[in-house]
Amino acid sequence: MTLPISKHRLWQVGVDAALIAAAWYLAFQLRFDNGVPVYYHTLFERSIAIVIGVQIVTFIAFGFYNRWWRYVSTRDMWGAARGVTVACVISSLVVYFANPVSHVRLPRSIAIMDFLLLLAFVAGARMLARTLLERPAARDIVARGKEVIVVGAGDAGHLIVKEMLRQPSLGYTPIGLVDDDPKTRNLRVHGVRVLGTTDDLPPILHKQKPDEVLIAIPSAPGSVRGKVVEMARRESITVKTLPGLHELIAGDLDLANQIRPVQVEDVLGREPVEVDLESIASYLAEETVLVTGAGGSIGAELCRQIARLGAARLVLVENSERALFEIERELVGERGFSACAPVLADVGNARKLREVFERYRPGVVFHAAAYKHVGLLEANPIESVRNNALATRVVADVAVEFETKRFVLVSTDKAANPKNLMGQSKAVCEWIVEAYGHRPDVATRFVGVRFGNVLGSSGSVIPIFRRQIERGGPVTVRHPEMKRFFMTIPEAVSLVVQAGSIGGRGEIFVLDMGDPVRILDLARNMIQLSGLEPERDVRIEFTGALPGEKLHEELWTADEVVHATKHPKILRLTRPQIDSGWLEEELAGLERLVTEGETLELVSRLGAMVKEPRRERSSASMDAAMGPEAGPVA
Repeated sequence: MTLPISKHRLWQVGVDAALIAAAWYLAFQLRFDNGVPVYYHTLFERSIAIVIGVQIVTFIAFGFYNRWWRYVSTRDMWGAARGVTVACVISSLVVYFANPVSHVRLPRSIAIMDFLLLLAFVAGARMLARTLLERPAARDIVARGKEVIVVGAGDAGHLIVKEMLRQPSLGYTPIGLVDDDPKTRNLRVHGVRVLGTTDDLPPILHKQKPDEVLIAIPSAPGSVRGKVVEMARRESITVKTLPGLHELIAGDLDLANQIRPVQVEDVLGREPVEVDLESIASYLAEETVLVTGAGGSIGAELCRQIARLGAARLVLVENSERALFEIERELVGERGFSACAPVLADVGNARKLREVFERYRPGVVFHAAAYKHVGLLEANPIESVRNNALATRVVADVAVEFETKRFVLVSTDKAANPKNLMGQSKAVCEWIVEAYGHRPDVATRFVGVRFGNVLGSSGSVIPIFRRQIERGGPVTVRHPEMKRFFMTIPEAVSLVVQAGSIGGRGEIFVLDMGDPVRILDLARNMIQLSGLEPERDVRIEFTGALPGEKLHEELWTADEVVHATKHPKILRLTRPQIDSGWLEEELAGLERLVTEGETLELVSRLGAMVKEPRRERSSASMDAAMGPEAGPVA
């Protein structure tokens, strides 16, 4: 037979029994100024066992002994208050109606005082136990390990300081906090004083001389992190940080275990994106979602976020065996999302794709599969057109055939005024989405989402720079004036998923990427964050732009108008609608040239297509493209 309480909690029952007896005794003593009358003293003696028994049983029923006093929380305190209230009411009624002493009733004042005293005793005992258990030993009060200044006195800062004080094994001693809220100045967090704001950080660092600075603001924009890093760098102090909100959501809940060095992604990252989870969940919850390119940088993050949003099943379509194995193992083994169907397939294989759609019947498709390395695609034009443009048409055709509800294309800023094969092939992908979205015979809702570089992807310069710095340099930059838009992968993907809930008639959305970043500045930041100095420790070398590579990327062109949407970070493009008949003819021509291996003619035809696309100029098509959204913002 299983006992209602563990034998290891019997000491808690004993403590509570003593507190119940003490409260009952004091209630009688406080009720009478000149001592307890004899008959009430008899009532006390005959009722105390009843009170202890009734209240202990009630405490057990309320789960008092299923919790550790060491980790008692505010929620536990409210639970204790409810339990004490019910216990006192029941015990008082039992004593009142049981009438242990004839003609002597329990005074209401004693019942009320017993309740107040017992509530204070129970709550106080638990808080005292936690205080004593968490109090650092005398030998731990002195500095141990690294002395650290914590930036941020919010919830994350509170938790981090508390863990540092409670766990000597972390090797940190917080010696002060910094917070931009002026009301917090000179306040103490678990005994550690708030020394000032981030503007006061230079003199604080100079005076306190900590070993490290810890940024404990998960929602901090990159500008704030960069400011702290620069101040600390002047004093030659290491800076560490808690991850951003997306990483915290996806990772370990133990903040102390997530402290890591500041990376360039933290400095470049902008304010966290607010996502309308309700609208996203409405079209993803309980749906079978198919993601092409599921093992890539964007595809894998799509899978992570969709799994958290309550999809019924994820179909992972990937052409790389290793990438597919890794994302399936992560979702199933690390994230506990077992409703995964890994499919090793080329999305350009129409027969295989039909088999997949026939078996799983996906309701939503995110098409992220694409080749994206500019230099490689310039050297391999046939694969660029086959895997990007023609494969997109195959996926769109199969999605329409099986009446998929939504189709979301992941596009790129290189599709705007494209100068290379990668951008030209992705521009054709956008046209396919646009044309299919306006077909009256198609029930599937088509949208495309265009954005710039993402930090840390396989095609990003960041992992390349990181490897070059580890080798001691040189760090290779193509051109001193080259600039690119950057966004974190989780941020970009959350907006892609959000955009999928907005449109449906072939709209192309553009993500607000903020200001472009100069690649030379990015390289210098990465060198400095590694504790080195550019040119002195690591040389920067200029290698020249690749064929077809632009110095400055653009998110839209002169003939495209950008409009606001209900999400401030998502903009909607409008332009004259593509001529769907012309597009079908051109795609058929591209497919023929790919099959025949006519590289030069293929490059020429694709370039001519993108340079002079045929669009419908009627007012009706423009009205359909403009849609009901707000007016232009650019």
